[in-house]
Amino acid sequence: MEEAFLPYINTEKMVPEKDGLRQLISQIQVENKPLVQELNTNIQTYDSARKLLEKITGQKIDPTTIINVPFQTHFGRHITFGKNVYVNMDVFMTDLGGITIEDNVLIAPRAKILTVNHPLKPSDRHKLELKSVTLKKNCWIGADATIMPGVTVGENAVVAAGALVTKDVPADTLVAGIPAKVMKKL
Repeated sequence: MEEAFLPYINTEKMVPEKDGLRQLISQIQVENKPLVQELNTNIQTYDSARKLLEKITGQKIDPTTIINVPFQTHFGRHITFGKNVYVNMDVFMTDLGGITIEDNVLIAPRAKILTVNHPLKPSDRHKLELKSVTLKKNCWIGADATIMPGVTVGENAVVAAGALVTKDVPADTLVAGIPAKVMKKL
């Protein structure tokens, strides 16, 4: 049934309102909401948190990956975690457009990774624009950084705390600011 999403991941298409897709999205959100609540309100070990996230994402998560709670997602099924990933507390992911987190990525507290936007035209505001986010190997997302839809953070790159990333981040660079700009090569 989730195959219906495949044309919408990694694209800039809008999700139509009346083709059954919204109903499927709502159904998955209803299924995952109690799991996300359990993840965040009960005492969790790294293993128990990983097991709940496997249910939320529908994917196996490598035992070397650590996700601290609280952790928020509005959907859950379009997040892919690599190996040796570390996600600190209070991270928020809107993943309907797809989030790929490669190996050895660090994500600091309160980071936000967004893949959903809305059109500017008032009559279209309730439609969704989906653009995937990719965090390449060894990148580090700083505390309170926001990664906007469609962004790829390059291998070994660092996003400084509080940065608002609206464009792709080249590999081996440090970006900072609002909007984020390259500060130096690493």
